[in-house]
Amino acid sequence: MTESTPPSETGPEPATADAGFARRRSRALVIILLIAVLVVLADQLTKLWATATLQVGVYHSLIGNLLGIQLVYNSGAAFSFLVDQTWVFTIIAALAVVALLYFSRRVGARSWAVAFGLLLGGALTHLGDRLFRAPSFGQGHVVDFIAYADWFIGNVADIAIFCGALLALILAVVGVPLRGGPRHTHPHPHPHPPTD
Repeated sequence: MTESTPPSETGPEPATADAGFARRRSRALVIILLIAVLVVLADQLTKLWATATLQVGVYHSLIGNLLGIQLVYNSGAAFSFLVDQTWVFTIIAALAVVALLYFSRRVGARSWAVAFGLLLGGALTHLGDRLFRAPSFGQGHVVDFIAYADWFIGNVADIAIFCGALLALILAVVGVPLRGGPRHTHPHPHPHPPTD
């Protein structure tokens, strides 16, 4: 007569866990790529509308002085930071895309996939602007047209990056695992101390 092995209290077997993560990762990659494509399309289409419709520097109010539309070509970052160092932001955007693609392979949670998709889409469309827009390759000026009071002028990609970063911060704070699946919990101690 052989003794039966009690079920493990530490979680699923490694093979089962790996198979579960592989399925979650496949779904997560689809979500990441889909959201990234949607962000790129939304950003580029709205920029196409802005460049075809608006005059550079002319402000159109949407909500008083709080929100408006104003077309500008930004060679720097937000708040016109480092306007004469466009190549720096081209390199940063390229590195961000590479890093996001690399770490996307570790994502299994759908919520993290949404965050990565927003960040990747924003980084990709910014990189495209830096590479292919005037005045030259790698020195392109980003099209900005959403004016936030007197603070700064941005675009759809900026919104995606902000939302993705905020979501990632929230997920990290509340402890959502990047790989997805159940959160790690410690086994409950025996309710009664062992007796001799």
